[in-house]
Amino acid sequence: MVRYADPGALEWVESGGGPLIAVPETVLPFWAGADGEETASDYDRACEVDGVVGLLPVGDSAALVLGDEPASTAYLPEHGAFVRWCAANSEDELLSGVPAALATADWENEVRWEVPGAVVLFDSAWPGSETGRTDCLKVPLQPGSYAVRAANVQPGPETWLGLVQLRRLG
Repeated sequence: MVRYADPGALEWVESGGGPLIAVPETVLPFWAGADGEETASDYDRACEVDGVVGLLPVGDSAALVLGDEPASTAYLPEHGAFVRWCAANSEDELLSGVPAALATADWENEVRWEVPGAVVLFDSAWPGSETGRTDCLKVPLQPGSYAVRAANVQPGPETWLGLVQLRRLG
């Protein structure tokens, strides 16, 4: 059994201050980030997402914006969830609270996300074509529809985390 805090067992993605975004790998070249010649860049559109999660059109698909705050984020495939590090004394402490947090979370309204396959999580300020030069995480998702729900949870007195759970729809 792999423990989350084992070296290399879990990758965290950080932002320079704006939202993180999960863009389907097939449409990465269409995400311009903070670059672009239009008055509102893709990054500006991501910053305008109101709430913990939201969807933005990218190419012929949609990207999932992880809004609210620019917390370090990892993906836990066994829970089908992004976990966002808001406050904790250690990675072990944060991640040990995930199962209870999933069970007791007060979830916000779900959004439906159509995914063509794997997505890449990264700082929304970066162009999709430049993800090789920044922190990013490839998340291998099966093509299809997903219900996405989010919550902020306090599983311990000094531990706060955000959850964004993806549930594949039949």
